[in-house]
Amino acid sequence: MNISLLFIRTFFTLLCFLFSITYSILSAPEGATLINLSMGLLLGSGFALFFIASEFLLKRFNLKAFNLAALGLFIGFLMGKGVLLIFQSAVELAQLHIQPDVLSFLQIGILLFCAYQGMIMTVKASDELSISIPFIRFTPSGQKKKDLLIDWSILTDSRIIDMASSGILDYQLILPRFALKELHTLVESSDESLKAKAKRCLEVFKRLETITTLNLRYCDTDFPEIKDPISKLTQLARLLDANIITADINRIQQSSIEGVRIINIHMLSNALKPLTQTGEQLTIKVQRYGKEPRQGVGYLEDGTMVVVNGGAEYIGETIKAHVLSVKHTSSGRMIFCNANEENSLLEDNLDLDTNLLDSELESKHKSFFTTTV
Repeated sequence: MNISLLFIRTFFTLLCFLFSITYSILSAPEGATLINLSMGLLLGSGFALFFIASEFLLKRFNLKAFNLAALGLFIGFLMGKGVLLIFQSAVELAQLHIQPDVLSFLQIGILLFCAYQGMIMTVKASDELSISIPFIRFTPSGQKKKDLLIDWSILTDSRIIDMASSGILDYQLILPRFALKELHTLVESSDESLKAKAKRCLEVFKRLETITTLNLRYCDTDFPEIKDPISKLTQLARLLDANIITADINRIQQSSIEGVRIINIHMLSNALKPLTQTGEQLTIKVQRYGKEPRQGVGYLEDGTMVVVNGGAEYIGETIKAHVLSVKHTSSGRMIFCNANEENSLLEDNLDLDTNLLDSELESKHKSFFTTTV
């Protein structure tokens, strides 16, 4: 890849020099002079620098976006030609006398406007775009699921095997060869922790290979000029228009910089985790009595009903309760809890503090009355 890019850049740089020097010599009446040759070299250098700079400015512009832009430009050009034919016919029929300069300006404006609108409309409707010709139909590529590049950190988590076995990742996982080479390099490392981690990754990888329905694929594309493995993986994701699946939380910060979507298995696990589990403790405000004796009923912020055994004594109060079970019904969820014993202990302490305060106030009142008498 690096040699190919270097060859293309060198080839077009030489072409820029060739055409610029030829133009400078042919356009000048004195012919091939040192000044004309210098001007040609300077002009060629400017064109070459412009080409290379545009390459770096458009490095995030992938092949799919380029195809859409080219198709939109072609459609806009055809639309512009049609509008120009109608415009010229209307001018001739109306026998309008328009100056040639103004007419040329209007024609250029119409062509540019139609080309711009064609490109914009094509890019906006990229997910809905389909072209039909007899016996062949090209369905929009936006309907396809994006491939997932495997970051080697995901192989340290054995949950990826369960995900792959579920069928949700079939025909999507791609393993870059450079990530596999990095693992083999870490196996020979002197650091025992890295060595054990790399061995575990290779074991998980072998398990993934045995899943026949997964259809795990490999990508041989490498970027020798990039040394950082994170940047290399991100560059490959942009090239393939793919997402990255990882178990490293630092990749999420990298995605916001590079513009690549990162799927983190830890965030996915948290998203699939039940909202309330048996044994958890929650804080609930008891609002009314339940159907059974000593039951109280409260509601979570999302409207879920919480039935609290022993909550009838705390109507209107916010208490802590332990979850016993979660029942899913056609109308939603119901959570059954037991009121914590510390609620009653707190209430007893409050009553005790109130009694002590009352007795202290009463003794002070008696002593004051005796002193006054």
